[in-house]
Formats: sequence, C-alpha cells, structure tokens
Amino acid sequence: MRFFQSIRWRLQLWHGVMLALVLTGFGVTAWRLDRATLFQRADQDLERRVAVIAGAIRGDGAPGRPPQAQARPPQDRPPQDRPPRDRPPQDRPDFGTRQAPRPDAPEPDPDASVSDTAAEIAVYYVAWDADGRELLRSALAPGDVPRPERVAGQRATRLRGALREYIHFTPRGECILVGRDISTELAGLRRFAVLLAGAGSAVFAIGLAVGWWISTRALRPIAGISATAARISTGDLTQRIPIADSGSELDDLARVLNDTFARLQASFDRQAQFTADASHELRTPVTVVLTQTQNALARERSAADYRDSLASCQRAAQRMRRLTESLLTLARLDSGNTADRSLCELDRVAADAIDLLRPLAQQQDVTLSADLLPARCEGHAEQLGQVVANLVSNALYYNRPGGTVQVSVSSGPDAAVLSVHDTGLGIAPDDLPHIFERFYRADIARSSAAGRTGLGLAITKSIVDAHGGSIKVVSTPGKGSTFTVRLPAGPSVPA
Repeated sequence: MRFFQSIRWRLQLWHGVMLALVLTGFGVTAWRLDRATLFQRADQDLERRVAVIAGAIRGDGAPGRPPQAQARPPQDRPPQDRPPRDRPPQDRPDFGTRQAPRPDAPEPDPDASVSDTAAEIAVYYVAWDADGRELLRSALAPGDVPRPERVAGQRATRLRGALREYIHFTPRGECILVGRDISTELAGLRRFAVLLAGAGSAVFAIGLAVGWWISTRALRPIAGISATAARISTGDLTQRIPIADSGSELDDLARVLNDTFARLQASFDRQAQFTADASHELRTPVTVVLTQTQNALARERSAADYRDSLASCQRAAQRMRRLTESLLTLARLDSGNTADRSLCELDRVAADAIDLLRPLAQQQDVTLSADLLPARCEGHAEQLGQVVANLVSNALYYNRPGGTVQVSVSSGPDAAVLSVHDTGLGIAPDDLPHIFERFYRADIARSSAAGRTGLGLAITKSIVDAHGGSIKVVSTPGKGSTFTVRLPAGPSVPA
C-alpha cells in the first residue's frame, strides 16, 4: 500500500511506536512503584501489630497448657511494656481479643467491638499453636482464614482478594496472622492507573501531533524538489529548487541538484546550438552541389563547363567530408570511446605533424620552427598528432605574411608540455572564453573563405581532456597567441 511507502507515515509510525513504548514503560514502572509502596506501608503496620500479639502469646505459660490468653492482662498485674505511672502512656494499638472457644463457654459474639484503632482500619488477627489449634481470633477475623503453611524464614505476606495478611511464626511454632482490608488503597491504586493511562494517552496524542508537524516541516523541501523536478521534466530547464539556507542536508541536496540542472541546461543549449551550427555548415556545400548540378542539367554545355561544375561539387563534397569526420570524432570523444593508449614520445609526434604542415607554411609565407626536447606521455599517437596539427594549422592560417610559428616540446617533473606560439592577429578578450566551443570562429568571414568549420579547437580540447591533460591560451591582439598543452608524463627519457 502507498500508505506504508510514504516516508512521512513511516517516520510517524516509528515515532508512535517508540513513544508508546516509552510511555507504557514509564506508566507501568510508576504504577508498580506505587503498588510496592502501598504494600510496604501496610506490611509495616501489620508487623507492628504482630509484635503485640506475640507478646500476649508468650505470657500464657509453658507449652501444652490450655490457652488462656486474654485480650487485656489483669489490672493488678500490669504488663512489662506498660509505661510507668509518672510517664504518659504511649499510643499502642489495642486489639479486642477473646479466648479460644471452650466446650463450656458461650459462643463468642462475632460482632463484638474492638478497639477504636483496630475498628478504624479493620484489622483482624488469628493465632494457631504448633499443632494447628486456634489460640486467638479477633471478632473481625473472617471465618475462612486458612492456616498458612510454614515457609523458609519466620515472616511472610500474602494477598487474598482485598485482604493483605502478614504471617509470623514464633520459635516455638505458633503462627500469628494479622490482616486488614486494603480495598480502599487498591481502589486508589486503580484510580492512579486510570490517571496514568489518561495522562499517557494525552501525552501520546500530543507527541503524535508534534511528530507530524516536525516531519511535515522537515520533508517540506522534498516536496519543493519534487515539484521543481516535475516542471523540469516537462522541458522547462530554467527551473531551480528554492534553497532556505537553513544549513540542513536537504539544502546541500538542493544545491547539488541545482548545479546538475544547470549543467543539464547548458548541455541541452550546447546540443541545440551544435545542431543549428552543423545544419548551417552542411547547408552551404549542399547548396553548392545542388546549384552546380542544376546548372549542368539545365542545358547542353561544353566539356570545360562540365569539368568546372564537377570540380565545384568535389570541393563541396570534400568540405562535407571534413565536417562529418570532425563530427564523428567529437561523437566518439563525447561517448568516451577513445583509442587504446600506450607510451608515446610527444617530440616525435610533433615532428611528424610539423613535417606534414611545412608546405602549408610556405604557402602562407610563414616561418615554421621547432624546439623539440625528448618527452614521453601516455596517450594515442594519432590523436595527439591531430592536436599538434590543429594548433599549428590554426597558427598558420591566422598569421600575417612573414610571420613565425614556434613549436616547442619539453618534459616537466609530472607532465609533458607542448607549446605553439605565433605572431599572428591574436584573439580578442571577448572571444577567448569561447574559442574552444564547437563551430565558434572569431573571424567568421576569413574562416569560411578558408573552408574551416570551427571544430578544430573543440576537437583539440576534447582529445586533451580525454587524455587527462589541460590546454590554456594566452593572446594579445595584434601580437600573437600562445597555446600550451600539458599531458601526464610517462617514464623519463635520457637527454
């Protein structure tokens, strides 16, 4: 069910379970402590009364003598525990006792009155001798009081319904039982349990309400994230997640997602621009081919005219081929499908590329020189040769007649360095951030006339990035530019 899949309801469920366990444990512990305190007070009161009855039993004489214990000793023989006459008598519970029943004695009145203290708290007692014969019984004692079995020790307690009874065995074997009705205390204990249950239920309800409020407040940013993601999924890539700057983990998540959305938007923008630029670049040669073929087919022409038309179509096709090859190269690099790398010598790769471009340097009336020191790097020689060729050809095309292009290779402690410096036109500061973008050309008119597509530097940067290197450019308008490529170095080579 979706109910149990919701994070909010899961949090609320766990919160409710933990809160219920804590409140139940607290309530049960408080109730048991109150119950133990109640029984302890009752047992202490009954224990004091047991001492009085045990003293009365010890005054009966030797064992075996018929029990003649009376509730009150004769007035001419005060008990030893009575205070002297010159001292006020101490309060001592007075139990209304009666003699054990004899055959010739009248039946005792079960409603006989007891002392005020005993009557007030409804205390009763029963005493048996070692043989199980009843010695004493109070008027308030129930008729169904069973004689307890002796257990380890001299004292024990038991609860019979609402009656709490304290049991004492004397050294001679007599058993004394004192009890009282604690129904009032048990009723108070039940009221306390109801109070605990009511208070616990109230605290539980308040806790659930507070937990729901906290979970709602904590998960509110997730709702904002979901809403923003839904709007982005419909195609509105300009949407961003609002950040409350509360310092929470959700704020960090929102920042990461906003950065991801920004990169996604930039990627889509580049893709759209790339598609438009590629379509524009392909439209020109396709237009040339269509125009030449239409003119050739419009009427009969001479062989020379046909050759001119075919030559124009060939140049347009070659331009389309260069463009499609460049696009395929970029597609392979973007997909991560790079060629296998091996240890290659960057100085030799640069020397081969320079040898191929020397005719172009002579054609452009530019002096091409090289300072190549041994340098090794991990990479693909053909792709690195394309990097060198693109940089050098750009330096030749955008140079002035009589200018120079200096190519140098050196080996650093952790990188192989390729540098291409020219004395050409330079790059304007506004164009520097965009020169590695696809189809970007600072001098559009000159680049189009030379048949260049604006993909050379983009391919160069993609190859360098795929090799884990970096490329930088420093340019001064009117003085020239310097491109510096750093590639991870391989094992050092002796000079």
